[in-house]
Amino acid sequence: MGRKRKRAGAGDGDGDGEEGSARVRVKGKHDKPKPWDTPDVDHWKIVPKPEQWSGLVEQSSFSTLFPQYREKYLQDVWHSVARALKEHGIKGELNLVEGSMTVSTTRKVQDPYIIIKARDLIKLLARSVPAPQALKILEDYMQCDIIKIGNLIRNKDRFVKRRQRLLGPNGATLKALELLTGCYILVQGNTVAAMGPFQGLKTLRRVVEDCIHNIHPIYHIKALMIKRELAKDPALANENWERFLPKFKKKNVQRKKSKKEKKPYTPFPPPQQPSKIDLQLESGEYFLSAETKAAKKFEEKKQQQLEKAAENKRKRDSSFVPPKVRLRLHNNTEYLVTGFVSGNQEI
Repeated sequence: MGRKRKRAGAGDGDGDGEEGSARVRVKGKHDKPKPWDTPDVDHWKIVPKPEQWSGLVEQSSFSTLFPQYREKYLQDVWHSVARALKEHGIKGELNLVEGSMTVSTTRKVQDPYIIIKARDLIKLLARSVPAPQALKILEDYMQCDIIKIGNLIRNKDRFVKRRQRLLGPNGATLKALELLTGCYILVQGNTVAAMGPFQGLKTLRRVVEDCIHNIHPIYHIKALMIKRELAKDPALANENWERFLPKFKKKNVQRKKSKKEKKPYTPFPPPQQPSKIDLQLESGEYFLSAETKAAKKFEEKKQQQLEKAAENKRKRDSSFVPPKVRLRLHNNTEYLVTGFVSGNQEI
């Protein structure tokens, strides 16, 4: 190993200097120069199928389960879903016994990547996305992401409250996120299903995970609105936008702690509290018979009932007591008189 390093170092220093300066050390395979990858190559161009297309060599299939409450809806729309998959050479199967959906390739498949799109389609259908919206995933410009949020927080009540923040009042927060990210968003159970471009999905995943981690989506919405306006200015295309973005600091309200007063120090332990039997011995109740104890307890209960009944009767009779009214005489003398008189009267 040492000789090889020495030779390589000697080779770099020898020669005229042009080859040594032009030679670039490459660490990985992906950093090697690719002379065939020129800027004029359109990587997103869809190459038409050759006339003599023999189909895929192997059959690929994906399957996913769906909840029971989606069974009736999937049974109603599966005809249109299977017809859309058939146009791309994909076979779709709905198994109501096992509660699963399966997609597999056929000999008529032209695009090998369409099976991945079909896999995403059945995932979206299982996560309560409507069929007309889910079928858009078969287009080349549309991508999807299913964000799992159920395992990000343990407390169920906190999870429900923070998930509700994504929706906002009357769905306003969800609508703002859809407009800013260009994605379709559906919050369902422990997942958030999203459909849109890659950049929007990446931004949306960060917003959703931060929301469950107690960062309100309104902060991200403000930053996204500012970025949207800055992107319209070509002069700021190559500049850092950090100085324009708002910086939010988390404020923890310090609650005033009550000071505990120190008690005077005593080297002796506190006296032992008397037990229930000790108290009965002091009052003499311990030596009473069972019949006497029961009779005494009955008398105490009866006395409490009489006191409660008297209090209730006093409350009922209070509504029949005439109120006190103020009477004013001609010589401006006022008297408080008990009687049913409306307002102040002059005599």
